[in-house]
Amino acid sequence: MNSLSKFAGRYLLALGLAALTAHATEPLYQTNFEKTELGEVPDDFLVLDGDFSVRQESGNRFLELPGAPLDAFGFMFGPSARHGNEITARMFGTKKGRRYPVFGIALNGVNGYRLQVAPAKRAIELLKAGAVVAKAPFRWAGEWLQFSLRVEKTSEAEWIISGKVWPDGKKPPAKPTVTHKEAKEPRNGKPSIWGSPYSGTPIRYDDIVVKKIAKR
Repeated sequence: MNSLSKFAGRYLLALGLAALTAHATEPLYQTNFEKTELGEVPDDFLVLDGDFSVRQESGNRFLELPGAPLDAFGFMFGPSARHGNEITARMFGTKKGRRYPVFGIALNGVNGYRLQVAPAKRAIELLKAGAVVAKAPFRWAGEWLQFSLRVEKTSEAEWIISGKVWPDGKKPPAKPTVTHKEAKEPRNGKPSIWGSPYSGTPIRYDDIVVKKIAKR
């Protein structure tokens, strides 16, 4: 094989590896609502309850849950999975007097794992089927927050559910904010977003991404 053929072979191999890497890191699902009509929700959303709709402020579009009624609302989207995925999103709400909203993200279906901020409790909570399995202290200053939740298989009989919450625009924490170990395989289910506007004011959501967890 001459030097030109060797160069061509290496070049094609590099292109192939680059394509595989790009495919591997490409999100499984993402939306920033810029292509969704105002007043609507993305066509691939399954709204479980709540009058969600896309709004716009200062040229940026986001999904908004109105401040009434005072209940728990959510929607599902993206691919179903048992483990190996991570969901991230940005969220914003406001307090009213001593009343605060509750909002968060989830994996593994309606009865799966939910990471939520509960400002009235000054806490971040990790729930499984509605029951709190882990929590950490947290003081919310009313800013946009970044959320990250992942379900990871660490051995044949162990799964780690971990979540992070931090102020938007700041560096994410190096370690998870909350973690929970499971000895039973998580159920299969879709990602979801949740909110309870207990303050009577809207909750906003943006930049939702679901991706595969990178192998270590």
